[in-house]
Amino acid sequence: MLKLDHIKIPIAAELDAFEEKFKVSMQSSVPLLDRITHYIVKRKGKQMRPMFVFFSAGLCGGITESTHRGAALVELLHTATLVHDDVVDNSFERRGFFSVNALWKNKIAVLVGDYLLAKGLQLSVDNQEFTILKIVSDAVQQMSEGELLQIEKVRRMDISEEIYYEVIRQKTASLISSCCAAGAASSGATPEVVEMMKNFGEKIGIAFQIKDDLFDFGVDDVGKPKGIDIKEKKVTLPLIYALNKASKADKKQMINLVKNHNDDEAKINQIIDFVRESGGLTYAEEQMFLYQQQAFEILYKFPKSEFRSGLENLVKFTTERKK
Repeated sequence: MLKLDHIKIPIAAELDAFEEKFKVSMQSSVPLLDRITHYIVKRKGKQMRPMFVFFSAGLCGGITESTHRGAALVELLHTATLVHDDVVDNSFERRGFFSVNALWKNKIAVLVGDYLLAKGLQLSVDNQEFTILKIVSDAVQQMSEGELLQIEKVRRMDISEEIYYEVIRQKTASLISSCCAAGAASSGATPEVVEMMKNFGEKIGIAFQIKDDLFDFGVDDVGKPKGIDIKEKKVTLPLIYALNKASKADKKQMINLVKNHNDDEAKINQIIDFVRESGGLTYAEEQMFLYQQQAFEILYKFPKSEFRSGLENLVKFTTERKK
Protein backbone atom coordinates (compact mmCIF):
# COMPACT_ATOMS: atom_id res chain seq x y z
CA MET A 1 0.00 0.00 0.00
CA LEU A 2 1.20 3.52 -0.80
CA LYS A 3 2.36 5.57 2.18
CA LEU A 4 1.01 9.07 2.74
CA ASP A 5 4.49 10.59 2.33
CA HIS A 6 4.61 9.18 -1.19
CA ILE A 7 1.04 10.24 -2.04
CA LYS A 8 1.70 13.85 -1.01
CA ILE A 9 4.80 14.32 -3.27
CA PRO A 10 2.97 16.46 -5.92
CA ILE A 11 1.87 18.93 -3.23
CA ALA A 12 4.75 18.51 -0.73
CA ALA A 13 6.08 22.07 -1.21
CA GLU A 14 2.57 23.49 -0.79
CA LEU A 15 2.02 21.47 2.39
CA ASP A 16 5.33 22.67 3.87
CA ALA A 17 4.38 26.28 3.14
CA PHE A 18 0.94 25.64 4.61
CA GLU A 19 2.45 24.29 7.85
CA GLU A 20 4.26 27.59 8.42
CA LYS A 21 1.18 29.67 7.59
CA PHE A 22 -0.95 27.51 9.85
CA LYS A 23 1.42 28.06 12.79
CA VAL A 24 1.15 31.82 12.23
CA SER A 25 -2.65 31.64 12.01
CA MET A 26 -2.77 30.12 15.52
CA GLN A 27 -0.45 32.60 17.24
CA SER A 28 -1.62 34.66 20.20
CA SER A 29 -0.15 37.40 22.39
CA VAL A 30 -1.33 35.51 25.49
CA PRO A 31 1.62 33.31 26.64
CA LEU A 32 -0.57 30.46 27.99
CA LEU A 33 -2.61 30.32 24.78
CA ASP A 34 0.52 30.44 22.64
CA ARG A 35 2.03 27.57 24.64
CA ILE A 36 -1.09 25.44 24.16
CA THR A 37 -1.44 26.13 20.42
CA HIS A 38 2.27 25.32 20.00
CA TYR A 39 1.61 21.99 21.77
CA ILE A 40 -1.32 21.29 19.42
CA VAL A 41 0.68 22.09 16.26
CA LYS A 42 3.57 19.84 17.32
CA ARG A 43 1.21 16.88 17.71
CA LYS A 44 -0.77 17.27 14.52
CA GLY A 45 -1.86 14.20 12.60
CA LYS A 46 -1.28 12.96 9.06
CA GLN A 47 -2.27 16.18 7.18
CA MET A 48 -4.98 14.30 5.31
CA ARG A 49 -7.48 17.17 5.40
CA PRO A 50 -5.07 19.76 3.92
CA MET A 51 -4.08 17.14 1.33
CA PHE A 52 -7.71 16.86 0.20
CA VAL A 53 -7.93 20.67 -0.02
CA PHE A 54 -4.74 21.06 -2.09
CA PHE A 55 -5.33 18.10 -4.40
CA SER A 56 -8.92 19.25 -5.04
CA ALA A 57 -7.74 22.79 -5.85
CA GLY A 58 -5.09 21.43 -8.22
CA LEU A 59 -7.66 19.19 -9.90
CA CYS A 60 -10.20 22.00 -10.41
CA GLY A 61 -8.04 24.86 -11.62
CA GLY A 62 -4.93 25.44 -9.55
CA ILE A 63 -3.62 26.04 -6.04
CA THR A 64 -3.89 29.70 -4.91
CA GLU A 65 -3.44 31.77 -1.74
CA SER A 66 -7.14 31.18 -1.20
CA THR A 67 -6.40 27.42 -1.11
CA HIS A 68 -3.96 27.95 1.75
CA ARG A 69 -6.58 29.94 3.65
CA GLY A 70 -9.18 27.23 2.97
CA ALA A 71 -6.85 24.54 4.32
CA ALA A 72 -6.06 26.67 7.40
CA LEU A 73 -9.77 27.30 8.03
CA VAL A 74 -10.57 23.57 7.84
CA GLU A 75 -7.72 22.76 10.23
CA LEU A 76 -8.59 25.54 12.70
CA LEU A 77 -12.25 24.59 12.89
CA HIS A 78 -11.51 20.86 12.95
CA THR A 79 -8.89 21.29 15.71
CA ALA A 80 -11.42 23.34 17.70
CA THR A 81 -13.97 20.52 17.47
CA LEU A 82 -11.34 17.93 18.55
CA VAL A 83 -10.37 19.98 21.62
CA HIS A 84 -14.05 20.28 22.55
CA ASP A 85 -14.69 16.58 21.79
CA ASP A 86 -12.03 15.53 24.29
CA VAL A 87 -13.80 17.59 26.96
CA VAL A 88 -17.22 16.11 26.03
CA ASP A 89 -15.82 12.55 26.00
CA ASN A 90 -13.71 13.12 29.14
CA SER A 91 -10.79 11.80 27.08
CA PHE A 92 -7.25 12.36 28.31
CA GLU A 93 -5.44 11.11 25.22
CA ARG A 94 -5.31 12.23 21.58
CA ARG A 95 -3.09 10.37 19.05
CA GLY A 96 -1.01 8.85 21.83
CA PHE A 97 -0.35 12.20 23.58
CA PHE A 98 -2.09 13.94 26.45
CA SER A 99 -5.15 15.90 25.32
CA VAL A 100 -5.40 19.64 26.04
CA ASN A 101 -7.95 19.04 28.83
CA ALA A 102 -5.68 16.42 30.43
CA LEU A 103 -2.84 18.95 30.76
CA TRP A 104 -4.73 22.22 31.29
CA LYS A 105 -8.20 21.09 32.52
CA ASN A 106 -11.64 21.47 30.90
CA LYS A 107 -12.18 25.20 31.42
CA ILE A 108 -9.02 26.14 29.53
CA ALA A 109 -9.64 23.47 26.84
CA VAL A 110 -13.11 24.89 26.08
CA LEU A 111 -11.69 28.43 25.84
CA VAL A 112 -8.86 27.22 23.54
CA GLY A 113 -11.45 25.56 21.28
CA ASP A 114 -13.42 28.82 21.20
CA TYR A 115 -10.24 30.74 20.36
CA LEU A 116 -9.41 28.44 17.42
CA LEU A 117 -12.97 28.78 16.14
CA ALA A 118 -12.72 32.58 16.33
CA LYS A 119 -9.32 32.54 14.56
CA GLY A 120 -10.86 30.56 11.70
CA LEU A 121 -13.73 33.03 11.38
CA GLN A 122 -11.34 35.98 11.55
CA LEU A 123 -9.05 34.51 8.87
CA SER A 124 -12.02 34.09 6.53
CA VAL A 125 -13.61 37.49 7.14
CA ASP A 126 -10.32 39.42 6.94
CA ASN A 127 -9.67 37.89 3.51
CA GLN A 128 -13.32 37.92 2.38
CA GLU A 129 -13.36 34.14 1.94
CA PHE A 130 -17.13 33.98 2.38
CA THR A 131 -17.77 31.03 0.03
CA ILE A 132 -15.19 28.86 1.78
CA LEU A 133 -16.39 30.04 5.21
CA LYS A 134 -19.94 28.93 4.34
CA ILE A 135 -18.71 25.52 3.11
CA VAL A 136 -16.70 24.83 6.27
CA SER A 137 -19.26 26.34 8.69
CA ASP A 138 -21.94 24.07 7.21
CA ALA A 139 -19.66 21.10 7.90
CA VAL A 140 -19.10 22.10 11.55
CA GLN A 141 -22.86 22.50 12.02
CA GLN A 142 -23.43 19.04 10.56
CA MET A 143 -20.73 17.53 12.76
CA SER A 144 -22.49 18.89 15.87
CA GLU A 145 -25.88 17.65 14.66
CA GLY A 146 -24.46 14.21 13.84
CA GLU A 147 -22.89 13.90 17.28
CA LEU A 148 -26.16 14.84 18.99
CA LEU A 149 -28.17 12.49 16.75
CA GLN A 150 -25.82 9.65 17.70
CA ILE A 151 -26.11 10.45 21.43
CA GLU A 152 -29.91 10.44 21.15
CA LYS A 153 -30.01 7.13 19.27
CA VAL A 154 -27.42 5.44 21.51
CA ARG A 155 -29.63 6.11 24.53
CA ARG A 156 -32.57 4.39 22.84
CA MET A 157 -30.54 1.74 20.93
CA ASP A 158 -32.78 2.12 17.88
CA ILE A 159 -30.23 2.72 15.15
CA SER A 160 -31.21 1.52 11.68
CA GLU A 161 -28.86 1.40 8.69
CA GLU A 162 -30.48 4.59 7.41
CA ILE A 163 -29.80 6.45 10.68
CA TYR A 164 -26.24 5.07 10.83
CA TYR A 165 -25.51 6.60 7.40
CA GLU A 166 -27.11 9.89 8.44
CA VAL A 167 -24.88 10.01 11.56
CA ILE A 168 -21.62 9.26 9.74
CA ARG A 169 -22.52 11.53 6.82
CA GLN A 170 -22.80 14.39 9.28
CA LYS A 171 -20.12 13.42 11.81
CA THR A 172 -17.29 12.32 9.52
CA ALA A 173 -18.11 12.73 5.84
CA SER A 174 -19.16 16.39 6.10
CA LEU A 175 -15.61 17.44 7.03
CA ILE A 176 -13.87 15.60 4.17
CA SER A 177 -16.64 16.82 1.87
CA SER A 178 -15.92 20.43 2.95
CA CYS A 179 -12.18 19.94 2.28
CA CYS A 180 -12.84 18.91 -1.33
CA ALA A 181 -15.47 21.61 -1.89
CA ALA A 182 -13.28 24.33 -0.30
CA GLY A 183 -10.33 23.26 -2.46
CA ALA A 184 -12.45 23.45 -5.61
CA ALA A 185 -13.93 26.84 -4.62
CA SER A 186 -10.46 28.25 -3.87
CA SER A 187 -9.34 27.44 -7.43
CA GLY A 188 -12.20 29.45 -8.96
CA ALA A 189 -14.26 26.40 -9.98
CA THR A 190 -17.93 26.82 -10.96
CA PRO A 191 -20.65 26.08 -8.36
CA GLU A 192 -21.44 22.85 -10.29
CA VAL A 193 -17.85 21.62 -9.97
CA VAL A 194 -17.74 22.62 -6.28
CA GLU A 195 -20.89 20.55 -5.74
CA MET A 196 -19.33 17.60 -7.58
CA MET A 197 -16.28 17.76 -5.31
CA LYS A 198 -18.50 18.06 -2.25
CA ASN A 199 -20.25 14.81 -3.26
CA PHE A 200 -16.89 13.18 -4.00
CA GLY A 201 -15.66 14.06 -0.50
CA GLU A 202 -18.85 12.78 1.10
CA LYS A 203 -18.44 9.35 -0.52
CA ILE A 204 -14.83 9.15 0.72
CA GLY A 205 -15.85 10.25 4.21
CA ILE A 206 -18.48 7.52 4.46
CA ALA A 207 -16.00 4.87 3.23
CA PHE A 208 -13.41 6.19 5.72
CA GLN A 209 -15.83 5.86 8.66
CA ILE A 210 -16.95 2.35 7.69
CA LYS A 211 -13.26 1.36 7.62
CA ASP A 212 -12.82 2.89 11.08
CA ASP A 213 -15.83 0.96 12.36
CA LEU A 214 -14.42 -2.28 10.96
CA PHE A 215 -11.27 -1.83 13.07
CA ASP A 216 -13.41 -2.23 16.20
CA PHE A 217 -14.09 -5.84 15.23
CA GLY A 218 -10.55 -6.54 14.00
CA VAL A 219 -7.42 -7.92 15.62
CA ASP A 220 -5.58 -6.16 18.41
CA ASP A 221 -2.73 -4.66 16.36
CA VAL A 222 -4.76 -2.36 14.09
CA GLY A 223 -4.12 0.80 16.08
CA LYS A 224 -7.65 1.22 17.37
CA PRO A 225 -8.34 -0.96 20.45
CA LYS A 226 -10.84 -3.71 19.89
CA GLY A 227 -14.39 -3.13 21.15
CA ILE A 228 -14.11 0.62 21.84
CA ASP A 229 -17.36 1.38 19.98
CA ILE A 230 -19.17 -1.37 21.88
CA LYS A 231 -17.89 0.01 25.20
CA GLU A 232 -19.34 3.38 24.18
CA LYS A 233 -22.62 1.68 23.08
CA LYS A 234 -22.13 2.86 19.49
CA VAL A 235 -24.08 0.73 17.06
CA THR A 236 -22.08 0.62 13.80
CA LEU A 237 -22.77 -0.95 10.41
CA PRO A 238 -21.32 -4.46 11.07
CA LEU A 239 -23.43 -4.77 14.24
CA ILE A 240 -26.57 -3.32 12.60
CA TYR A 241 -26.32 -5.94 9.82
CA ALA A 242 -25.76 -8.74 12.35
CA LEU A 243 -28.76 -7.65 14.46
CA ASN A 244 -31.00 -7.43 11.39
CA LYS A 245 -30.03 -10.99 10.41
CA ALA A 246 -30.44 -12.42 13.93
CA SER A 247 -33.42 -14.22 15.44
CA LYS A 248 -35.58 -12.23 17.85
CA ALA A 249 -34.00 -13.98 20.87
CA ASP A 250 -30.40 -13.45 19.67
CA LYS A 251 -31.12 -9.83 18.85
CA LYS A 252 -32.56 -9.22 22.31
CA GLN A 253 -29.56 -10.91 23.95
CA MET A 254 -27.00 -8.91 21.94
CA ILE A 255 -28.74 -5.57 22.59
CA ASN A 256 -28.76 -6.46 26.30
CA LEU A 257 -25.00 -7.19 26.18
CA VAL A 258 -24.24 -3.87 24.44
CA LYS A 259 -26.49 -1.93 26.83
CA ASN A 260 -25.65 -3.56 30.15
CA HIS A 261 -22.39 -5.53 29.81
CA ASN A 262 -20.30 -3.25 27.62
CA ASP A 263 -17.46 -3.11 30.14
CA ASP A 264 -17.02 -6.90 30.33
CA GLU A 265 -14.24 -8.09 27.97
CA ALA A 266 -15.71 -11.60 27.65
CA LYS A 267 -19.12 -10.18 26.68
CA ILE A 268 -17.52 -7.74 24.22
CA ASN A 269 -15.72 -10.67 22.55
CA GLN A 270 -19.05 -12.51 22.43
CA ILE A 271 -20.58 -9.56 20.52
CA ILE A 272 -17.55 -9.39 18.17
CA ASP A 273 -17.82 -13.14 17.43
CA PHE A 274 -21.56 -12.78 16.81
CA VAL A 275 -20.93 -9.98 14.28
CA ARG A 276 -18.15 -11.89 12.52
CA GLU A 277 -20.13 -15.13 12.26
CA SER A 278 -23.19 -13.36 10.86
CA GLY A 279 -21.21 -11.84 7.96
CA GLY A 280 -21.41 -8.31 9.37
CA LEU A 281 -17.77 -7.52 8.54
CA THR A 282 -18.04 -8.79 4.98
CA TYR A 283 -21.21 -6.76 4.41
CA ALA A 284 -19.69 -3.56 5.83
CA GLU A 285 -16.56 -4.02 3.71
CA GLU A 286 -18.69 -4.44 0.57
CA GLN A 287 -20.53 -1.20 1.38
CA MET A 288 -17.22 0.58 1.97
CA PHE A 289 -15.94 -0.42 -1.47
CA LEU A 290 -19.28 0.59 -3.00
CA TYR A 291 -18.78 4.14 -1.71
CA GLN A 292 -15.16 4.08 -2.84
CA GLN A 293 -16.33 3.15 -6.35
CA GLN A 294 -18.91 5.95 -6.36
CA ALA A 295 -16.13 8.40 -5.41
CA PHE A 296 -14.00 7.14 -8.31
CA GLU A 297 -16.89 7.58 -10.75
CA ILE A 298 -17.01 11.29 -9.85
CA LEU A 299 -13.22 11.66 -9.91
CA TYR A 300 -12.84 10.04 -13.34
CA LYS A 301 -14.98 12.79 -14.88
CA PHE A 302 -11.89 15.00 -14.55
CA PRO A 303 -8.96 14.69 -16.96
CA LYS A 304 -5.88 12.70 -15.90
CA SER A 305 -3.33 14.68 -13.89
CA GLU A 306 -1.00 14.28 -10.93
CA PHE A 307 -3.76 15.81 -8.79
CA ARG A 308 -6.32 13.25 -9.95
CA SER A 309 -3.82 10.47 -9.25
CA GLY A 310 -3.12 11.98 -5.83
CA LEU A 311 -6.82 11.97 -4.94
CA GLU A 312 -7.20 8.44 -6.30
CA ASN A 313 -4.36 7.27 -4.05
CA LEU A 314 -5.81 9.14 -1.06
CA VAL A 315 -9.15 7.38 -1.59
CA LYS A 316 -7.37 4.01 -1.72
CA PHE A 317 -5.42 4.93 1.42
CA THR A 318 -8.64 5.57 3.37
CA THR A 319 -9.95 2.08 2.67
CA GLU A 320 -6.67 0.11 2.76
CA ARG A 321 -5.05 1.69 5.84
CA LYS A 322 -4.15 -0.56 8.76
CA LYS A 323 -5.10 1.94 11.49
